[in-house]
Formats: sequence, structure tokens, C-alpha cells
Amino acid sequence: MEKIVFGKTGIRVSTFMMGTWEFARDAIWGDNAEELSIRAIHAALDAGINFFDSAEGYGEGNAEKVLGRALAGRRGDAVIATKALAANLTKAGLAASCEKSLQRLGSDYIDIYQIHWPSRTIPLEETMEALHDLLRQGKIRAIGVCNFGVQDLERLYKLGGAECDQLPYSLLNRAVEDAILPACRSKGMMIMAYSPLAMGLLSGKYHRAEDVPAGRTNTRYYHHSRTAYTRHTEDGMEELLFKTIADIRQICDETKISMNALALAWLRAQKAVDFVLCGVRNEKQLAGNLAAYNQTVSADILVRLTALSEGVKKALGGNPDLWQNGENARIH
Repeated sequence: MEKIVFGKTGIRVSTFMMGTWEFARDAIWGDNAEELSIRAIHAALDAGINFFDSAEGYGEGNAEKVLGRALAGRRGDAVIATKALAANLTKAGLAASCEKSLQRLGSDYIDIYQIHWPSRTIPLEETMEALHDLLRQGKIRAIGVCNFGVQDLERLYKLGGAECDQLPYSLLNRAVEDAILPACRSKGMMIMAYSPLAMGLLSGKYHRAEDVPAGRTNTRYYHHSRTAYTRHTEDGMEELLFKTIADIRQICDETKISMNALALAWLRAQKAVDFVLCGVRNEKQLAGNLAAYNQTVSADILVRLTALSEGVKKALGGNPDLWQNGENARIH
């Protein structure tokens, strides 16, 4: 597994980053036996993957607990990135959140501690002061952010900056391309691309909106009436979305390459991306995603994929927040 140095830390990490949200046993991903989750983490370590992403908000900390149990006796083999909720970004709140994450992870340090979403009520100055306190105390090794847009990045860099920005990016969500990725690169930040398979849409399993589990139809791809979880008010783009997926499936048939392999190859080819963050539920999914991640895809196919996805990119507009629209969007 390819490894690179993470920012200015000197820490070597795999470019394939394993997500743990699927282990949370929440309304989005449903149940997943802990034994299967732990076996998947062990299989990842054995395959050379040493970079794991989690968050206190994933199943109210359950994903961190599972990761901590899986890494018992192997903590030194892993690099952990975890995240604090926007509501906990006060100085006292962040200190408490960090302690709770450390306890759940069974560790006395966190490698990369990230702001999960920017707060619009808690001053970023207070949050950054708290993060630098945790750095000095040795409880965290590096500061990262997630879902920071251009305006937030400008504020961040007046306060010392961060090593990375974790952003939603896939063949079906390209809104970060035009402004946010260049802003990150201009500031020397590494990019972790999350949701590379668009919450399963690029796995090849779904042919229509009705095939998608209800817990995952609350994004702006779908009409706002589909679930009670929905926070946006848009009509969605269901016909366009599944026409695009069908067109990608035709390329799969032509090339004999799986859809997830095409999607991951396309993302890896984007020069701004340093890490592809893939969530898995079990060893079988891990093996499939690893095989897909290592698949070679020709340049002309990558160009065709870009062209096919232009319609969805235009329909989503410049808002990378798939869950909220308009003035309520959280990425600025």
C-alpha cells in the first residue's frame, strides 16, 4: 500500500484511508455486527492500510469505541484521525470532547484532530486556541478541518492554519473543484476526499431511487419529500442522477471494470487529492474496494467519466453540502 508523509508532521500514512462511520450502528448505515467491523479493521492493517478516520458524532461515539477495541495491542500500527462536533468547539467543550474520544479509542493521543463542521456561533479563534492547547499537551499530534470552504479557510489561516481539509468529492459531487480545492492547495493543505462512492451510488448496486436505503435518500440528489430525515427543500435530480449512473454502467460493461473501480480511479487521478477515504462494513467490502483502488484505468476512460458527470455537477451547483441547501449550506 502506497504511503506518503502527512503534511509537516513526518507521519507516514497510507493514501487509502479507511472510514469507520459504517461501524456506528446509526440510522444512516444501520446495524453492523462489531465482530465484522473489528475483523475489517484487522484486515486493513494486514493489507498495509494504517490511516483510519472516525468522529465523536458517528453513532454517539460508537464508531470510535469499535476502532479502539480493534486497535487494542496494535495502536502503534495505526494513525487515527477523528473529529469534534461543531457544538463542542468552545475551549471547555473541545477539551472535554478530546478526553472522551481518547477514552473511547483507548489511546493517550490522537494523531489528527479535526473540526467536523465549522461553527457559525462559536468563534474560530476560541476553537483554534483550544486545539493549540491540546497540541502543546501532547494529546493531539496535528490539527485538521473538515468541510471548510474558501471563506472559512481564509479565517483559519489567519489563526495558524491546519494540515488538511476533509471534503466531499466524487464523480457525482464535484462542487469543491472550482474554488475550494485550489484554495486548499494554495495554502499547502492536504486533501482527504470523503464519500468517494457517493454513499454507495457508485457501487453499481442501485438502478433507481427506490433501490437506495431510506436512510441515505436525504441528500440533495433526491426530492426533499423522500424521508423524514431530509433537511433541504430541493426537488432533487433523481432522473438525471440515475441516467448518469446508467451511462457509467455502460462504460463498466465495455471495459469489464467495476463501477467502484472506475469511481476510485477517477478520484485518484485528480491531482489535488492526497487521500481517498473509503468506508467499509466488513472484510468483503474492504477487499473489493482495495482491488478497485488498485485498478488501472486508461486516460480516455477517465475523460469520458468526467464528461458524463458534468450534468450532475451543474445541477448540484457550487454547494458541496449534500444535505442542506441555499443559505443554510454549511460549507462557505
